[in-house]
Amino acid sequence: MEHAGQASGALSSVAAEAVANPSRFGVFASFVVAGVAIASAISQGFSQPTIEVGEILVQPAAEMHVVAAAEVAAPEPVSPFESAEIVIRRNDTLDAIFRQMELSLADLAELRRLPDVRKSLDRLRPGDMIMLTHLNGELKSLTRTLSDTATLSVTRAPEGFDANVIENPLEIQETSLSGTIDSSLFATVNSAGGSDALAVTLADVFKYDIDFVNEVQPGDRFAVAYEQQWQDGDFVRDGEILAAEFVNKGKTFRAVRYIMPDGSAEYFTPDGQSVRKAFLRFPVAFGRVSSGFNLARRHPVLKTVRAHKGIDFAAPVGTPIKAAGTGRVSFRGVKGGYGNAVILTHSGSVTTLYGHMSRFVRGLKVGDKVKQGEVIGYVGMTGLATGPHLHYEYRVGGVHRNPAKVPLPKAESIPADLRADFEIKSAALLARLDTISAASQTRVALASP
Repeated sequence: MEHAGQASGALSSVAAEAVANPSRFGVFASFVVAGVAIASAISQGFSQPTIEVGEILVQPAAEMHVVAAAEVAAPEPVSPFESAEIVIRRNDTLDAIFRQMELSLADLAELRRLPDVRKSLDRLRPGDMIMLTHLNGELKSLTRTLSDTATLSVTRAPEGFDANVIENPLEIQETSLSGTIDSSLFATVNSAGGSDALAVTLADVFKYDIDFVNEVQPGDRFAVAYEQQWQDGDFVRDGEILAAEFVNKGKTFRAVRYIMPDGSAEYFTPDGQSVRKAFLRFPVAFGRVSSGFNLARRHPVLKTVRAHKGIDFAAPVGTPIKAAGTGRVSFRGVKGGYGNAVILTHSGSVTTLYGHMSRFVRGLKVGDKVKQGEVIGYVGMTGLATGPHLHYEYRVGGVHRNPAKVPLPKAESIPADLRADFEIKSAALLARLDTISAASQTRVALASP
């Protein structure tokens, strides 16, 4: 026991020195030495109530709580499930995806038997995303966004699959925006905090009266009250225009949105006249007028004076061409120097011609009825053309008229039985438009030298 006591005392001294002077042993080695000394003392029946090692009190074995010098983090559990994020490509099918990933086709068949699920899964569009998890080929869950406000969620249940459509509605907020044109409508709307989509919608409201490519100029101004769509506190997109004003070359145009009894929306002037005309002034959105109506124009290909009985709109090949008005297809095919052409017959002995198309819209044939704004073909340079453009003609009783200046028939105005309701609802919108417009003009005046 005397030797044991001497050994224990020696080890205790070593332990004390190791803790008190870690620079001699190193921090980690110091604690190792101290630990060995303490363990040795305990194994020899060391019975003192405590051992002082520097400032550390070591309790007897019966009361001692052992703490590891360095905690070793336990490895995180690894999930046996595999997750996949699939972006749909052109011609992809869910059957092909399941086969490629070696997933159970029996699970796919069971999914398709669920009410409303088959339609949601089989109608895939390029860019759609599907999230799924599986275990050794057995499907455990599948999620697909159906729309901005709905998500399909499928999970494996004890007896098959459970499917739910999770709704997350958009929040509608009303706001306003105004500006004075400096370089372009798009640039001004963007600088004022609006989106390109809002600029397109604004131009679409007034497209029957204003040529936004060739007539808008610096100094023109606009004011608009519109909706924004938000979801979970995040901005999604600009929504419908509720009321708008555009001042072009000193002339003011105004429009308010009104919901018809059938749920459709129309824009009307403050006095209830529809802003929509029976014909579009320009059948190509944002196409540049490259050649106007001129009965004494020198033809660029034939090099002779030859009347240009229409308007040419320069635009990239493939730009959609829209029907200027509702009518029927009376010609579709190749027509001399017009190249690929379509002729529409409208009411009031009006016909319109669209020439130099690169191609026709699929399925279009003679006798088909088309609505105003419906795409009938695409810009090209077939026939006698030096570059891609649309040649557009407007005829009344077989006589060519200048599409840019001919008086266009108006569409129907607000019905008499809806006028009182229209006036009540439009009054608030027009008052708000007055406020937005006045504030905009005040800012312009203050900014002027």
